[in-house]
This record gives sequence, C-alpha cells and structure tokens, in this order.
Amino acid sequence: MTITEQLTSQDAINLENNYGAHNYHPLPVVLSKGEGVHVWDVEGQRYYDFLSAYSAVNQGHCHPKIVGAMEEQAKKLTLTSRAFYNDMLGRFEKYITGYFGFDKVLPMNTGAEAVETAIKICRKWAYEKKGVAEQDARIIVCENNFHGRTTTIISFSNDEDARKNFGPYTPGFIKIPYDDTDALEQVLKTEENIAGFLVEPIQGEAGVYVPSDGYLKKAAALCKAHNVLFIADEIQTGIARTGKLLAVHHEDVKPDVLILGKALSGGTYPVSAVLADDTIMEVIKPGQHGSTFGGNPVAAAVAMAALDVIEEEKLADNAEELGRFFREGMQKYIDGSGIVKLVRGKGLLNAIVINDSEDSSTAWDICVALKENGLLAKPTHGNIIRFAPPLVMNKEQLEDCIRIITKTLKAFE
Repeated sequence: MTITEQLTSQDAINLENNYGAHNYHPLPVVLSKGEGVHVWDVEGQRYYDFLSAYSAVNQGHCHPKIVGAMEEQAKKLTLTSRAFYNDMLGRFEKYITGYFGFDKVLPMNTGAEAVETAIKICRKWAYEKKGVAEQDARIIVCENNFHGRTTTIISFSNDEDARKNFGPYTPGFIKIPYDDTDALEQVLKTEENIAGFLVEPIQGEAGVYVPSDGYLKKAAALCKAHNVLFIADEIQTGIARTGKLLAVHHEDVKPDVLILGKALSGGTYPVSAVLADDTIMEVIKPGQHGSTFGGNPVAAAVAMAALDVIEEEKLADNAEELGRFFREGMQKYIDGSGIVKLVRGKGLLNAIVINDSEDSSTAWDICVALKENGLLAKPTHGNIIRFAPPLVMNKEQLEDCIRIITKTLKAFE
C-alpha cells in the first residue's frame, strides 16, 4: 500500500487499529481534507467541524496565509536546532512578545511541553528569586484540571484514566477546588514554599467550566500579594477562542507566566510558547532547558502568520458575537428539552450537558448521530458535548449548525 493509494474509511480505521497504539477512541469518521469550517471524509462527505482539533484550528482549516508561510519557509530552511542562530526566530520572538505584552518568550512545540516548561521556570524562580529552599517549591493547581499527559502533569490530575498505573508520581503540587478563591487564599496563608498557581481560565477538557465573574482577577491579586506566580494555561482558551485574545483579558488580568499552544500555529504545525517578563525568564540559562525543534524557522513563520490572521480577520470579535448567538439559540431549544440540561461557555468555546449519567453512552450516541447529519463534535467526561467551531465561521453557517444540532437532539428526546 502506497501513500497515494485511495483508502476507504474502513481501510483507514483498520490500519490504525492494527498498527497504532489504542490510546484514543475516535469518532468513526476518517477525514482527508479540510477548508475553513468544513472537513471531508475519504468518501467525499462534507461536515462542519465543531471541535477545531481541540481549538487548534481557530483560523480555519488550511488557512491560505498560514499554509503559504509554511510552504515558503519550508523551501528555504526547516531546522537548524538552537546550536546556531536562524534568521526567523528573533523576528518571531520580537513579534510575539509585542503581541502579548511580555519581555521574553521561550518557544517549544506542544502544549504539554509548554506546561512542563512553565513548571520548571516557576520552580527555578522560586529558588533563585523568592528564596525557597531547593526541592521544596510547591505549585497550586485546580481539581479537574487538564494540562497534558506527561508524567509530571498526570501527577496532579484527578483523572484516573490518565493516572492509573503510571506512577510513581511527581511531588510538589497542591490541589484545590476550581473557582474557589477562598481555598486559594487559605493555602497561600497557611502553606509554605508556594511558587505558583497554575490554572486554566476556563476548564475546557473538564466540560467547559466557566468560573465566576471576578475569579481570575481575585486569584491574580492573591498571588501578587503572596509573591506567587500566577500562571495561565491558555493553550485551549487563548488566541481569540473565548471572544478576547486571551481568556484572562475578560477580567483585565495579565498573568506572570502565559502558556500558549494549539492555535498559535492555526493547526498546521506544532508550536507552543511560554511568555514572561525578564525578572522571571532570566532564571533560565544556556543548557538548562531546550528542544531540538523548539523555535525552528518553520514554526516561527507559521506562528507569525497565524497571529496575523487573528488580528486581520478580527476573529476575537467574531467569536464573541457568534458565541452569544449560539448560546441563545441553544437555550431556546433547552427551555423545552428533556435531553439537555444546560448550555455554557464563552465566545466559541461552549458545551451542552446531556440529561443522563456520566457513564451512559447517550452523549457518544448523539455525537455519532451528529456525524450522520453533517456535524462533528466529541463528548468529554461522559455526558458533556463540547462545541468549538473554527472562528472563521459566519452567522449563516452557525444558524445551519444550530439547526443540525437541535434536529439531532430531538431524535433523542
């Protein structure tokens, strides 16, 4: 079998099942093409993409400006490692630090790598700037968090599927309830050696839990008062997804450390980044952290183009407007529904909660039916369906999607 040979959907599924590790449970659809808000399967059936590769494809599939930047750079120079300078990285570093308002950036590839990077920076800052004794730094995290699946990250997860039989676990983390500044304040007042507070502005994987108004602002203020780094994981919520450039901007918060990934490349290439000001980032010295591919020329070109698109096409504004329209449309249906409990979200990061137990198959069955009706979405945590279309969607397309979703749900009432 050659890479140009035409496959059926079942052929492709069989190949993955036979030769790939079974660490995912995909929806039974095999995609071969994407453009804008749509994707096509190998048989040519078109679908609305309502997952956007977990918000990596905010700018739409195969955006010509982003793909063009990638192609142009790939023809000239793809990789040097950081053993040498290249003529793209510095441009990207100046661009992204100005774009988000920080002094320095440390570029990586994947979201989990960026979270690991932020953890290392935070600990080193605690030892060298705050005066915490080495090995004693602790970082506060939230219950039901999702920051990735590395050994360190699963050590502070309470998702047993992600944790079980992967220990021993990395120490140094304190878990508190999400959206609870009283719990945060209690830990900050009573526990010693706290280096940072790592938080998702909206908990996406947990089911699009939006915190109470003022939560982020108060949390950041508490961290400042106790000389603790406020670390915002905006890998999924950042890059215009929630109706602002960053989700923390809804409360006018500037984190001490900002973690980005996913849509930083528009879904075309693995690019992630950690941003901070000099007083924090200067603790990292040569040889203390790095990546062969981190900051490579293609990544630099792609990320600048991807961020250009966000600004040029006003995608944050579009997400804000269409997000309200989506939730209003869904609420009209929910008001008379027995199958859906509620809709929640911000911008174009939304979810509906199915009126069934977490261990039921109802949400999965609904997503399979949505696929049959031309829309792709995926359950999370059993009875929750996340809806996150590309931000280039227009109102007419979203109206069509609401029609498909409500039509599908009616069949399950």
